[in-house]
Amino acid sequence: MTIIAMKILLISIFAGGLGSILGLGGGIIVTPALTLLFGVDIQHAIGASLISVIATSSGAAVAYIRDHITNIRVGMFLEIATTVGAVTGALIGGIISPNSLYIIFGLLLIYSALAMLQKTKQELPGEVALSPAAKTLKLQGEYYDKALQQQVAYNVDNVYGSFGVMYGAGIISGLLGIGSGSFKVMAMDIFMKLPLKVSSATSNFMMGVTGAASAGIYLFRGDINPAIAAPVALGVLIGATLGARIMQKLKSKTIRKLFIPVLFYVAVQMIAQGLGVKL
Repeated sequence: MTIIAMKILLISIFAGGLGSILGLGGGIIVTPALTLLFGVDIQHAIGASLISVIATSSGAAVAYIRDHITNIRVGMFLEIATTVGAVTGALIGGIISPNSLYIIFGLLLIYSALAMLQKTKQELPGEVALSPAAKTLKLQGEYYDKALQQQVAYNVDNVYGSFGVMYGAGIISGLLGIGSGSFKVMAMDIFMKLPLKVSSATSNFMMGVTGAASAGIYLFRGDINPAIAAPVALGVLIGATLGARIMQKLKSKTIRKLFIPVLFYVAVQMIAQGLGVKL
């Protein structure tokens, strides 16, 4: 058991590091690793995955907020859409076919991955007009980029479009019980045209809020096994803390190149799930 716990710890360190860099949480690695490598049933794997999301957020968000990379106003604004969408998803469960939603959102992720491919040589967004809604809500901001060694000021565009995407992401989260880190980063990067580091840091901040709400339900149902969740939480916390330091020294071009294949992977998994195909 000790050896298995150590293996889970090491995998979780990697998951936390990658999750904090890309703003995705560690669930994308933790859940398949626990089910496929260690034979953990899916409910306990998802419960541990939610703990990993909270740990990733806790480990990374502190550093990003301290360094003013996180845009807290954007995060709280989009969290409203995600929460309302999640409630909507819970209410309409059984009316809308989850398989159809899997396919629709999988295609949306492929679209965003292709859009990101066109921006692989772009370090920072070009001239972005400040939308009237963003100006009213004071969503624009600035941060010091340690890789570029310069202060970066940025505007925010297409507030309503990103709000709609996050509402849809909330619906699919409520219906299917999955995280939405990839949608959060995509909405901020593609629609709001934020710098990628701000998108990743803000996604990490938001995931902690979403994950804590969901984890409470899993804890109440007894789906969080301390023997599994403890090494996952510790490993992800260590990885997320290291990842937060690494991310700030990476250029956005590098982070984008890491993010795109992950986005394609998640998209293919969602479409296959919608079509009833096991990969």
